[in-house]
Amino acid sequence: MTTQTRRQPTDFIAARVRDQAPSPTLAVSDKARQLKAQGVDVVDLGGGDPDFITPAHIRQAAIDAMNAGDTHYVASPGIPALRKAIAAKLLADNGIEVDPMGGVVVTPGGKQALFEAALALIEPGADVLIPEPAWVSYVPMVELAGGRAVPVGLDPDDNFRLTSEGLEAAVTPASRVIIICSPNNPTGRVLVQDELQAVADLARERDLLVFSDEMYEKILYDGHTHTSIATLPGMAERTLIFNGMSKAYAMTGWRLGYVAGPKPYVSEIEKVQSHSATCATSFVQAAGVVALTGPQGFIGNMVGAWDRRRRALSTGLSHVKGITCRPAEGAFYAFADLRDTGMSSADAADFLLREAHVAVTPGAAFGASGEGHVRLSFATSDEALEKAVQRIGDALGRSG
Repeated sequence: MTTQTRRQPTDFIAARVRDQAPSPTLAVSDKARQLKAQGVDVVDLGGGDPDFITPAHIRQAAIDAMNAGDTHYVASPGIPALRKAIAAKLLADNGIEVDPMGGVVVTPGGKQALFEAALALIEPGADVLIPEPAWVSYVPMVELAGGRAVPVGLDPDDNFRLTSEGLEAAVTPASRVIIICSPNNPTGRVLVQDELQAVADLARERDLLVFSDEMYEKILYDGHTHTSIATLPGMAERTLIFNGMSKAYAMTGWRLGYVAGPKPYVSEIEKVQSHSATCATSFVQAAGVVALTGPQGFIGNMVGAWDRRRRALSTGLSHVKGITCRPAEGAFYAFADLRDTGMSSADAADFLLREAHVAVTPGAAFGASGEGHVRLSFATSDEALEKAVQRIGDALGRSG
């Protein structure tokens, strides 16, 4: 009788999952929480969660919906009222026309929308171009879908500008999709017209789809403006827009996002959602309608506070030895350059957590082009940022 060796638990884990690391940004916040639980006073600048509570009228809309019995399944692509509100927003804010009943899928967060799109539209073996530094989840999403993530490295000494030469050097016959994010997480860059045009030219010439992550579109500084690449000639038919309520409406914990674009692609994304999340939470969608159609002035108030903190953080860090820090153009992150310290980004993040009790995200988590940098979120209080700058200066020394 043959004795079969018993399988180990790891033998049951799919290689495509086993080979992925957990989200580095969440790992940083987890470390900070663990230290705080031990009584250590940690300033956590690792996450991307607005420090404002969701506005009262949005919270009330969810309460009213629950009290009215709106606690059941709804249509997989979203309630009609929210899909119509999203389509109206895209037309008014971005100049983009989509069919709310066929060109929009509401999802449990923007991350879910991107993941469902990857599963629906990225064939195993397909190449996906990702300009980097890039949000930490793009590459795992592509790889979990069976695709190959192809980095388009951007030069920190050129302020991470996206060029046609860089794109052409990365494209292959297997390329199918390019993912862009503006305003960018982690760099805070806002793509300007010639950069968008370079992406559009490549997409049309090589017949690519564009996944445009526009989650931070309303968080802009110093007169910078957001342009959706879908508005460029010939791009509406090959662009999928990803957005949501998390950042501009301080609704990260509500998990409400969406994807919008051409029906042939959106319908396949809807199919994935119908077999996975089913639908975004019913009463959360009711709150989303009120978020998009109600008062918008609080967004400017939040951006004003982040603008003040942005300037204070970049100025303070630039007086620390070995650090330079350009003010962000959008979003709420500083991407500080500490190459002159001689430390890797991982070593710097460990050093700052250990010696300064400040949690930051190593730049290498966002791709090789992020090495030598760390990302710091300024979506926190003025007092916390002041304390962080003081501690970092104490740990590294000051330049004067």
